[in-house]
Amino acid sequence: MRRAGYGAAMTGIDRYELIVVGAGPCGIAVGAAAEQAGISCVLFDKGCLTASVVDYPYYMTFFSTAVMLEVGGVPFTIPDSKPTRREALAYYRRVVAHWGIDVRQYEEVTEIEGSEGDFTVKTVRADGSARIYAASAVVVATGGFQAPNFLGVPGEDLPKVRHYYREPYPYFDRDVLVVGAGNSAVESALEMYRNGVRVSLVHFLDKVDRGVKPWVVPDITNRLERGEIPVYWRHRVSRIEPGSVVLRSEKDGEETEIANDFVVAMTGWRSDHRQLEALGVDIDGETGIPSHDSNTMRTNVPGIYIAGVIAAGHNANKIFIENGREHGALIVADRVRG
Repeated sequence: MRRAGYGAAMTGIDRYELIVVGAGPCGIAVGAAAEQAGISCVLFDKGCLTASVVDYPYYMTFFSTAVMLEVGGVPFTIPDSKPTRREALAYYRRVVAHWGIDVRQYEEVTEIEGSEGDFTVKTVRADGSARIYAASAVVVATGGFQAPNFLGVPGEDLPKVRHYYREPYPYFDRDVLVVGAGNSAVESALEMYRNGVRVSLVHFLDKVDRGVKPWVVPDITNRLERGEIPVYWRHRVSRIEPGSVVLRSEKDGEETEIANDFVVAMTGWRSDHRQLEALGVDIDGETGIPSHDSNTMRTNVPGIYIAGVIAAGHNANKIFIENGREHGALIVADRVRG
């Protein structure tokens, strides 16, 4: 029997066994596992459902197959093996509806205090109204896209600098510099190239990153070798001017200035650990990984769990949906065991 709202009559505060901060795919996986186990659970997100997926490039296709993105035992059935962003968004909405997961969109968790069995969670809704909830345990599943990895150079605050990419059309017939050589950088550069953008690439190493999708590597290699996408290997951005970008050689420090209308810095994002740190969770200074037991996802603070990409620390490529989705079942199993 579900325990939703237990104790509410005595305290006047809605109480849950689990409160999940974050309503991305891995947060949804926690909610689905809780529903299957009959444990009361609610998800809060400062944005919309699966906000990180919403922010992906509009026409993106996942590297993972559909079956590897499934959560809650709900089949992800599509004609092709690899789903698009649009198909994934529809699928995760269906999972939420199938299990009746309680998701509070646009309600930001602002403070967590208390101890295991008696946590108080404060939130603020989009209209500015404040709410208070109680929980036996809290799961932080806020992902790895809370803040971009800034270049830290003069001019980065100019409006022409973007730390995200959605589609090529705003950049038609413009000079655009893509910073980085990972999947996001390579794919955005290729798409812009094919849509009339004068795009170039800069990277502090001398080749594309090892994690670039195998079927994309020949494409970007050919474009670079033919000079169709100019590339500045072993260079970094030194400063950004309104009409240009200055690059600095890693080899000899020599600077090169190129014409520029936009900078698309695909330098990755990182998790926000402030809530975990405020609760006393230990964060490894080098890796950024919160202290936790990988068998239960419990942190060093009793009653506080983590799920999804946040468990990877600074290396967001270590945990994806396909392995982060497993965290929900581990957390719920630990709560059931008591």
